[in-house]
Amino acid sequence: MKELANMLQSAKHTVIYTGAGMSTESGLPDFRSEGRGLWKRFNPDELANVNALIHNQDEFTEFYRHRLSEITKYEPHKGHELLAEWESKGMVKSIITQNVDGFHSDAGSQEVIELHGTFRLFHCHHCLEPKDRDAYLQGDVFCSDCDGITRPGIVLFGESLPQEAFMQAEKESTHADLFIVLGSSLSVTPANMFPIQAKESNAKLVIINREPTQLDQYADRVIHNRNIKEVLIEINSLI
Repeated sequence: MKELANMLQSAKHTVIYTGAGMSTESGLPDFRSEGRGLWKRFNPDELANVNALIHNQDEFTEFYRHRLSEITKYEPHKGHELLAEWESKGMVKSIITQNVDGFHSDAGSQEVIELHGTFRLFHCHHCLEPKDRDAYLQGDVFCSDCDGITRPGIVLFGESLPQEAFMQAEKESTHADLFIVLGSSLSVTPANMFPIQAKESNAKLVIINREPTQLDQYADRVIHNRNIKEVLIEINSLI
């Protein structure tokens, strides 16, 4: 851990990359897990896509109101807070995240690149007018301006990643001299693209994930079978 603390202190441009493992430590279940009650009520594979939004609005809305109600039961953990603290001290330049819960922003991080969007924002699918998250949770799901359907500001299956976020992530990855992955399996593109970009730009690559990843062989330091929050707390104690 002392080595990681030294790496963090000496780096000029540290980029953090987070996946589902970061959020599950807040208690928030991974919605893909078939062991959850979510799968007893819904089939996420059928509803978490743009076709359901257009052709199956009632079930789509019920599914996402349920997901939103689940997210609001949880909050950022100490690890999220430490990343925000390190950013305020200039030790972290940005966070690239696959997560849509908004916990990094809730914890106080400012430079957050959300590759898959966020549940913190809602808008009309038709006219793009911003909508209130709490109103959506209470059942106000239609746009008062055009009668379109309100939706969360996340990327659905069948939609492209937001280009601005993607380009920001590429830029940060190539500028990084230290790139730290927290809780991502790095099994799909573009999840596995940004660490490689950073490594090719001569950044040090650190991967902290419970299970081995396909990119472990390229990393300068790998930590498995550890709680991410505890690792960050330990590193912080050494700074």
